[in-house]
Order: sequence, then C-alpha cells, then structure tokens
Amino acid sequence: MFIQTESTPNPATLKFLPGVIVMEEGTADFRDADSARLASPLAGRLFDVPGVTGVFFGYDFVTVSKEGQDWQHMKPAILGAIMEHFMAGLPVMANEAAGQAHQDADTGEEFFDKADEEIVVTIKELLDTRVRPAVAQDGGDITFRGYENGTVFLHMKGACAGCPSSTATLKHGIQNLLRHFVPEVQQVEQVV
Repeated sequence: MFIQTESTPNPATLKFLPGVIVMEEGTADFRDADSARLASPLAGRLFDVPGVTGVFFGYDFVTVSKEGQDWQHMKPAILGAIMEHFMAGLPVMANEAAGQAHQDADTGEEFFDKADEEIVVTIKELLDTRVRPAVAQDGGDITFRGYENGTVFLHMKGACAGCPSSTATLKHGIQNLLRHFVPEVQQVEQVV
C-alpha cells in the first residue's frame, strides 16, 4: 500500500491519501482522543501518535493536525498507523451508528427563517458545487450552519479548522462568491 501525502494551507495539518475510500458518505472530524477512540479505531490509533491534536476523514483522504511536534518525526508513525489499519481490513468507524452519531453531532442544528428557504437552498447548492470540492482538495470541509439577516454561518472542519488562511478563505473567497450569486448575502461568519 502506497500512501501519498500533501501539504495543506494549514501548516499544522497534513493530508494523507491512502488510495482507498475512507468515508463512503459524509465526513468525520475528531478534536480529542476520547471521542476518537469511541467512534473510530483509525482515529483512535492516530491519536496515539504523540503530538496529534485532530483527525478528519473525507471521502478518500485523512487529514491529521498536530501541535508542537515536527512532521518529519510524526509522519512515519502516522503513515504506519494508516497502513496497518487498512491492510488489516479494519473499519474506519467503530460501527455505522457511532459514525452517524458522530457526524450528526459535528454538523449541529441548522437555523434560518422559513421565508429565506429559497436563499438557503441556493447557498447550499453553491457550497456543495463550488466551495466544498475546492476545500476538500486542501484536506478540509465546510458545512452550512445557518442564515440570518444577510449573514451566512459556516462551520470549518479538518485542515480548515484553525488554519491561518481560513479567514481569508471565508471573507475573500466564499463571501465574494456568495455575494455575487446571492445578492441578499452581506457577510459570511465562522461558527465553532
């Protein structure tokens, strides 16, 4: 098994491409070892590597965030953990219910006025077709959380969470795109 790595705009996050499907549907974002171990054997194994602070699963990639350590020292252990996991044929998520429960807890409740439903549908379509594929290339994901008084609220996950350039991505990239196609949008804000 050959696992490729790619850098991301976030220097504290590295993207790993194992050459297999990681998450058939949706994504999973783990920010602490305890929740990771409960929901995912792979995420738990990655949190065993000293310095790992976050694990994110996309369709065909795993992003790992670190703190303090040097990638040069961490990368072999991370590559080994991913390779051993997939070579053993183990599931990424502990079980379907745990995986779904973790994803649902991560996405949170959406909020918007029913009168704005048409605007929200357009915003979500733009996010799904133009924004999310580009963000996935960088090892992350962005999900819609809400719309209120011209403000779109988005949640950033994976490499995007805590990325130094995430504010620029939100304000200059996504905000400008949404304002262009949806004149009612005035600004975009990040929620945690």
